[in-house]
Amino acid sequence: MGSPASYVATHTETAVVAAADELAQGSLETAERYLHLAEQESAQLPTNRRDHMRLLLAIVRLLLARQRGNLSAVAEEAAQLRALAESRPGPGEDLHALALINLGIAELWTAGFADAERHLQRGVELAQRIGRPYLEFTGAAHLGMCCIYRSLPYAMELSRPAIEMARRHGWTDEPAAGIACATIGAGLTWQGHLAEAEHWVQQAERTLRAGTEPAAALGIHYVRGLLDLASSRPSEALAGFRAVEALADRLVVPHYLTVPARGLLLQALVRLGETELVEQALAELDDQDRERSEMRVATAVLRLAQGDPGGAIAATGPVVDDSVPFAGLLEGKSWRTQALLVEAIARDALGDSAAAGRALELALDRAEPSSALTVFLLHPAPGLLERHSRHTAHAALIADVLNLLAGSGHAASPAGPRPAAEPLSDTELRVLRYLPTNLTAPEIAGELYVSPNTIKTHMRNLYAKLGTHRRAETVARARDLGLLAPKAARTP
Repeated sequence: MGSPASYVATHTETAVVAAADELAQGSLETAERYLHLAEQESAQLPTNRRDHMRLLLAIVRLLLARQRGNLSAVAEEAAQLRALAESRPGPGEDLHALALINLGIAELWTAGFADAERHLQRGVELAQRIGRPYLEFTGAAHLGMCCIYRSLPYAMELSRPAIEMARRHGWTDEPAAGIACATIGAGLTWQGHLAEAEHWVQQAERTLRAGTEPAAALGIHYVRGLLDLASSRPSEALAGFRAVEALADRLVVPHYLTVPARGLLLQALVRLGETELVEQALAELDDQDRERSEMRVATAVLRLAQGDPGGAIAATGPVVDDSVPFAGLLEGKSWRTQALLVEAIARDALGDSAAAGRALELALDRAEPSSALTVFLLHPAPGLLERHSRHTAHAALIADVLNLLAGSGHAASPAGPRPAAEPLSDTELRVLRYLPTNLTAPEIAGELYVSPNTIKTHMRNLYAKLGTHRRAETVARARDLGLLAPKAARTP
């Protein structure tokens, strides 16, 4: 039997290796127990072995913090690791690169995008210089996701080398490869290239497994939900966004995509007709969360579905004038574009074509630089876009949007308006004549001496027969079919 010192060293190192192995398998509780054992044993090590063990423990603690989703702890452990690296000339550069990249990842998921980009870039450059391809690959994959806040094309361009590295080294099943694929999938989704995006999102999903850190998995599920919602699959989108919420509950520090995912989840519920559920969810939010741009846009979408364009305009107002917070990524910026588009639809429903045109032009201004066309799939308004195409600086962009909408089934055929799926009943026609007004559904019910639920049923029938999804779209479609006068109809 060896000396007591060698016995302790062997057991300590074994415990650290076991902790790292359990982490790789996704067994976080077991890994934590081994790590705790190693930390206890390390106090008995001789001085010449203790420094080496401190490094190993710091690395495993850093990885465990990432797996736990404890992003503030990641930042703390990364700072300690950098300090240790600076005091050791040997493996110092390796540890420095590891610390920089993990610090950048933590900052990315907590919306510290500028700091994340700086640390990830430095970590990637260092890993490349000292010949550590896996570290370089991990940093490059997250750097691409980080730069979505600057530009879609730039983020996608940064992600492709990481994917090439993954293919070259056989790392395509690694979680970092999933992040790179999700970045490209997100960019293509926002640009409206949904079929191509599907391929990349599926590639990202193949990397999901028990050991995938929750922050990274959350990002992949968010992109899946966005793609499904843009593809008119609200039920599937709902599943994606609920997976985001489940993962968010495991994180110690809030992930920057949690609130945007919640806003899109509520929009998916509106599309599914679950307006009462959405109303209840919004009512349960605290005042601060309810004022977020994502929730205000969700409220506006709900009001449009309820036949209340005035309420939709009131909800979008603070988002349009920049007086409410939103995330600093392209996803965050898209909420302002969404707010402008929803406002345009609402003003069009009220017959205010001039104000609708101004709001739509501003939405197009914001969408043009990155070709972020999916906003117009989330809130389709083909009739409004067609009318506006004669009064815009973005005629080519509108043509691209209309082509997208035609491919997704939201736009009328170029040969002329397609007829209603079924003839409208006399009662449905009476309800239809009220839709261009600013009367709410309960107020229309009062005018016609029926219950609000009856009006909602007739409106759902109108949507189904005219192939529309919202009140404003229904008005535009009815005008195209000659069921309403070309201008806003007067109240009968």
